[in-house]
Amino acid sequence: MNLENNFIKKFGKNFKQNENLSNYSWFNLGGNAEFFFKPNDKDQLLEFLAEAKKNNLKTTILGAGSNTLFRDNGVKGAVIKLGSNFSYIKLINKETLDVGAATLDRKVANFAKDNNISNLEFLSCIPGSIGGAIIMNSGCYENDISKVLLSICVIDKNDLSEKEIKKEEIKFLYRGTNLNENLIITSAKFKGLVDKKENIEKTQSELFERKKLSQPSKIKTCGSTFKNVNKDKKAWMLIKESGCDTFKEGDAIISPKHCNFFINNGKAKSADIEKLIKKVKKTVHEKTGVNLELEIKIIGE
Repeated sequence: MNLENNFIKKFGKNFKQNENLSNYSWFNLGGNAEFFFKPNDKDQLLEFLAEAKKNNLKTTILGAGSNTLFRDNGVKGAVIKLGSNFSYIKLINKETLDVGAATLDRKVANFAKDNNISNLEFLSCIPGSIGGAIIMNSGCYENDISKVLLSICVIDKNDLSEKEIKKEEIKFLYRGTNLNENLIITSAKFKGLVDKKENIEKTQSELFERKKLSQPSKIKTCGSTFKNVNKDKKAWMLIKESGCDTFKEGDAIISPKHCNFFINNGKAKSADIEKLIKKVKKTVHEKTGVNLELEIKIIGE
């Protein structure tokens, strides 16, 4: 029995071949995944990882696709996207939440609001899911994941072990962590503060208005393309001052509202977005000496 048939027999409709990845990226771009797997639960995920390891099959974990550019030639091996049973929110006590890794960030913010828990309002402004947000130490408006996280539960792809990692064991960076790439986050615990719902609604509304004024919406983008690595000037300022804000490659353009947002304007290829990224990065370095670092992830062949 060949590899594909073996996986189909074991995992049925949860396992697919040549799945179009453009359906899973906010850019709506990318080629096919050689294999695509959506586990029902942790046991099925562990079973698949064991089979993948036995067959030397490369695995790539995908969150909500809100900061991922898949290359046009697709991805070798298996792309794993956690299924609906990894999307949940449970109240542990009046200020602590247990959250599945596939849960959307905004759902966590809204659940916290409905249960009178503050300090998680900023999550309403962050696209994507909790697992990706933790890995990226996502944040906005002077807040980030590191300030509210208590611990994470992970599976190690190397030895298939499960463990809980406390916040204190993680080194948080600006838009990143030191978490090993072999770790798959399955859930996390967060702690906020008890507050009145009207106060939380007010804060959440104010943050949303700030986002609405400064960032484009209803477009094919993965948000901030580059990290804000310079202390004096944000990435968008460096892009604008370097004269890159009108650059384009094919149908890949830069948002006139926020020039750190790169857009698939309809018929772009992933290669166009990547060329535009390289062109802007090179020009900013030549004009300012600053070496911009990517915030989005580029995956594929």
